[in-house]
Amino acid sequence: MNSLALARPAPIRVLADTLVSQIAAGEVVERPASVVKELVENALDAGARRIDVRLLGGGVRSIHVADDGRGIAREELSLALQRHATSKIASLEDLEQVATMGFRGEALAAIASVSRVAIVSRTAGDEHAWRIEASTGEILPSPGETGTRIEVEELFHATPARRKFLRTEATELGHCLATLERVAAAHPGVSFSLWHEGRRVLDAPAAAPAQRAFALLPEGFAAASRPVLADAGSIALEGWVGLPTAARARADAQYFYVNGRFVRDKLLSHALRAAYADVLHGGAQPCYCLFLRIDARAVDVNVHPAKAEVRFRDPQPVHRFVQHAVERALAPAATLPATAGEASSPARFAPASGMGPALQRGLGFGADDPAPMSSLFAGEPRTIPSEEDGAPPLGHALAQLAGIYILARNRHGLVIVDMHAAHERVLYERLKDSLGEVAPARQMLLVPLVLAIDPLEEATLAEHAPEIAALGLDAHLAGPGQLVLRAVPEMLSRGDVPALVRALLAELRDVGAGRALSERRNEILGTMACHGAVRANRILTLAEMDALLRQMEATERADQCNHGRPTWVQLTQADLDRLFLRGQ
Repeated sequence: MNSLALARPAPIRVLADTLVSQIAAGEVVERPASVVKELVENALDAGARRIDVRLLGGGVRSIHVADDGRGIAREELSLALQRHATSKIASLEDLEQVATMGFRGEALAAIASVSRVAIVSRTAGDEHAWRIEASTGEILPSPGETGTRIEVEELFHATPARRKFLRTEATELGHCLATLERVAAAHPGVSFSLWHEGRRVLDAPAAAPAQRAFALLPEGFAAASRPVLADAGSIALEGWVGLPTAARARADAQYFYVNGRFVRDKLLSHALRAAYADVLHGGAQPCYCLFLRIDARAVDVNVHPAKAEVRFRDPQPVHRFVQHAVERALAPAATLPATAGEASSPARFAPASGMGPALQRGLGFGADDPAPMSSLFAGEPRTIPSEEDGAPPLGHALAQLAGIYILARNRHGLVIVDMHAAHERVLYERLKDSLGEVAPARQMLLVPLVLAIDPLEEATLAEHAPEIAALGLDAHLAGPGQLVLRAVPEMLSRGDVPALVRALLAELRDVGAGRALSERRNEILGTMACHGAVRANRILTLAEMDALLRQMEATERADQCNHGRPTWVQLTQADLDRLFLRGQ
């Protein structure tokens, strides 16, 4: 018989305050960086304009946080160390519209339960500062300027098992630095400094918002980012999003704030992933620094003691607002460098005119090619703008280089276009538009294409027949191990059709049944566009090159391919002069 089942249950008892605080500390104080976060946020709530953090041993041996805020009156010092004692809220109504960084009134008590804590504080009306030791509660006069200094020594000395979970000194310092940088990005008007073992590792003087953000984000972010500014009255989003070229392997440069509070929220992260879905595939992580302002009554910050999570009372409108705002920032069709007297913000061009009949007749890969590229670049027949009518933004084609690049001349100088990357984006956007049609336009093959396929590909073809038909392909089994293809999407008919089919089958197999066109629709279309785009070493006529340039001007996100690579670069006249040392 199980002896545990017969054991008499322990009586219900009220836990000691010290044990309750240590339990709370398990949620609030994970490592030294958690202490830095709580103390710095308290300093901000006190109106500090200068915050100085000093660490020893990565913050394990010592954390001192000093500020020039309002300070704590002598008679309130002992209250500051008690659980659930706070000046931030007084009623349920206050809790439902929290406007401060802290509000729970448990951080200092939790920290004091797992370390040795002292507070030195002075208000503007005091002749000197006062010091209280958490262990004794004794309050004594002390030297000190107006503001507060909190001293935390020997973190987890009372709970050695917790201390064993900490990493190396360098790792803990890195977490402290990252935490302070996240707070600093949201408070550019406050000066921050971080010292470790007497060496300054962060110096962030008060600065303009953009200057502060760009100083904290990875090098090169400023040049590879776009501003975000969307305001709908009760909700607004501003900040900066990195272009796909600024993407990183790790998600270590993603800053998102809700009413000034840094958060890691699944809803917001999903909205950002959705916004980048058209320009960034695979495991690449975007960089961004975004600030969401929303009515405090519409968001609950009292979700977790660490206050890094939030809950929106009406989440879907927030998701759509964030996603669409970021998509708009990433979506300009083409951008040009600013010249004297021009704004430096990205320009969005109206759709360029299409091609005339004469140009359409010239869109062949060769004189004997019965199916010209007109299906790829066709619009309503119009006349291409001439120099006299106003030069098109990407200019006119001059030549093809190395079978890969198009060289064009515009009013700024020389434009260099990666023809495959650019064509891939054009096709991808057209595929997205056409997929909503009842019957996507197909191109019947003069001679059906027969491919040998393996058993996995054969099973995928049978399982995903409706999805494959919806994507514009007429593909069926002709027998064991044989696929016959009779039609492909019209705009992809000049691409590498065998590679397209095999890549599509692999993509569908990875996705799984029933999910292809719902969850990963755009990734599949991106794969199709990649294999349908003009390949390297395909010789294009000047008319074909010009047609691609015009379509780029009419396509959103045409400055990036589906994988986040740039599609074109601009060399201005000044750039060319510098290359040849003219004027020096």
